Amino acid sequence: MRRLWLQRILTKVIAFFIILILLVYVSTIVFSNEGHLNTLGSTGIFERQRLTVEYGINCSTVYDMEPLEVGKCLVVRKNKKYVEPPDKNIVNATSDCVRFAVSQGFKELQVSEFERGFPLAYSLVVHKNADLVERLLRAIYMPHNVYCIHYDQKSSDDFKSAMQGLARCLPNVFIASKLERVQYAGISRLKADLNCLSDLLESEVKWKYVINLCGQDFPLRTNAELVSDLQMLKGMNMVESKRPGGKSQRWSFHHALKNDKAEYHESPVSTSEDKPPPPHNIEMFVGSAYFTLSREFALFVQWSSLAKDFLVWSEDTYSPDEHFWATLVRVPGVPGEVPRSDPDITELHSKTRLVKWSYLEENLYPPCTGEHIRSVCIFGVGELRWLLNYGHWFANKVDPNVDPILIECLEVKLLEKLLMSKNK
Repeated sequence: MRRLWLQRILTKVIAFFIILILLVYVSTIVFSNEGHLNTLGSTGIFERQRLTVEYGINCSTVYDMEPLEVGKCLVVRKNKKYVEPPDKNIVNATSDCVRFAVSQGFKELQVSEFERGFPLAYSLVVHKNADLVERLLRAIYMPHNVYCIHYDQKSSDDFKSAMQGLARCLPNVFIASKLERVQYAGISRLKADLNCLSDLLESEVKWKYVINLCGQDFPLRTNAELVSDLQMLKGMNMVESKRPGGKSQRWSFHHALKNDKAEYHESPVSTSEDKPPPPHNIEMFVGSAYFTLSREFALFVQWSSLAKDFLVWSEDTYSPDEHFWATLVRVPGVPGEVPRSDPDITELHSKTRLVKWSYLEENLYPPCTGEHIRSVCIFGVGELRWLLNYGHWFANKVDPNVDPILIECLEVKLLEKLLMSKNK
């Protein structure tokens, strides 16, 4: 037994030194190159830092989880080679719309008749990192779709200018006509999406479905793949909707948005004041702030007195965006109704978002390879294959400050799928 124990210890020590030597070797290869910063080149064309190119990282090999290639990614991440570009970069780049659209690939997109016959709408509620927003927009962009950007009134002037520049340069992108001062878990977050939804319904584009995104989402499907999945819904919505359980406290009491000095709280604060039940005998459900809604359901939300009354009632609740959509899809008779008697629709069933919660890791999905913020995984490159194969439409959350290689490889893999579909 003692001999067997010593053999196991020796094996682990040898494995440790092999990994250490491998990382040193990878570091030598990777950092023999000098990184460059995001900037406008001497020609005025927008240049973005591409760490996969600078350090010889092959995304297909990363997808296959080849140890040496993954090791390169880990070293890049550990040494923090990513430098977040200032919002001013997008402001400067969009000062010449023609050059911007061409250099960033917005003019090169080809649309199939299949996609053109099924246009989509997007609501983007964002507040920082203009470069990441532009990358998200480029990844989901099609010239026949329509895009509403809502930026937070608290955002920096440069960020606001960058978003205005994107809207000015791309004819099917616009800024929401009404902008909110977004408060975490407050009604303003829900109103931001509703403002975009109202504007999108006024658009000349007769879109079939609308999807809302935040600045840390990223697509896992091409537009054609997404359209194919949405057509299979046949008018149903894709929204999380679960029994409330302990979350009923969020609407059992009045929540204050401001203090006695009329200053906004960081998030709504519960009071001891009882709150009346929801109007119209609505049965409450909970879910996510994020949705995929049919045009018919969006029109119901826009014009129904029931939906308007429910919105007013929700104004002093905690995180109303996490019960508003989940509840309304269960109302009898709404377009794409989910019967109240149907089982819970969890985030694993709703394909709109793929999210990892720390307390469900290793039970429902593999561990996070990035970092956790408020129990949510910021994905790492080790999840590239899992993300692309799970079957959901968007990943939440990504952050180049946590793992820049993951986003680059998602861009590469989506482009590969797009090119393969065009060559069929």
